Amino acid sequence: MEEAYDFVRQLSENGQTILFVGTKKQATDAVREEASRVGMYYVNARWLGGMLTNFKTMRTRVDRLAQLKKMQEDGTFEEKLEKYLGGVKDMKKLPGALFVVDPRKEHNAIAEARKLHIPIVAIVDTNCDPDEVDYVIPANDDAIRAIRLIAATMANAVQEGQQGADAETEEAAEATEE
Repeated sequence: MEEAYDFVRQLSENGQTILFVGTKKQATDAVREEASRVGMYYVNARWLGGMLTNFKTMRTRVDRLAQLKKMQEDGTFEEKLEKYLGGVKDMKKLPGALFVVDPRKEHNAIAEARKLHIPIVAIVDTNCDPDEVDYVIPANDDAIRAIRLIAATMANAVQEGQQGADAETEEAAEATEE
């Protein structure tokens, strides 16, 4: 967990984003809440094939979501688009890493990240292959409290990295003024 934390903090400090992924019932709330808390992206409903490998097309679909939101008044079909794309609607470029709750369930997300050489930080239970993951966090991926704790820890790493990046920017600005 320490190694994963340091990796995520460093990525965040360097201005990279983390895509939180967890679509199993036990993970959806924690993934949404923790990613939102630190301004990161998330997928908590269903991994849509091509979300990373076909990123340009996915971006056009998300742009369409924004268009439809403006046009739509009753909100019926908007709900589905919001459910599947709401967590990534502001993601303009590929993430610097994926945080995944269950690599076995999210095998499509893992495959896409692998194809694009995007590092993977994941909760790896005994039924998962740790070789698919760059930063393994051994834990029970079915326990809501464990998921919440680990997602919060990864979000804290993002927050700490963002604060470090902000401090560096301030220092650079002060040095320029002098």
